[in-house]
Amino acid sequence: MDTPDQVLKKMKQLTDRNTKYKLEAYSFILAALHFTMSGIKPPRHVTGKELCDGVRRYAIDQFGPMAGTVLKHWGIEKTVDFGHLVFALVDAGLMRKTAEDSLNDFKDVYDFKTVFNSKSVFNS
Repeated sequence: MDTPDQVLKKMKQLTDRNTKYKLEAYSFILAALHFTMSGIKPPRHVTGKELCDGVRRYAIDQFGPMAGTVLKHWGIEKTVDFGHLVFALVDAGLMRKTAEDSLNDFKDVYDFKTVFNSKSVFNS
């Protein structure tokens, strides 16, 4: 298991390789995975769609009506961006995937403008 310093170093290397996403985006995805997993009993692997839903709920929980703005600031504008972040974290050894997992699992799961608009956030 990596130490916090090793995790941070690996995430920094990811941001150096792909400047589209900020360091906070990688950290957020790891936290959102933990948030998502905490609601699943017994613990099991989550699908891309389930993780996207968990990320949505976690972002709204953490940032309220600013969730979409914060994610965009970090370079996240579509659900497929969650997939790019996840697979980069997998490549860095910070997350795991199954043989069935694919970037396609994250494509067009929901529309950011719809789920992160103020009206949607306040009704969540």
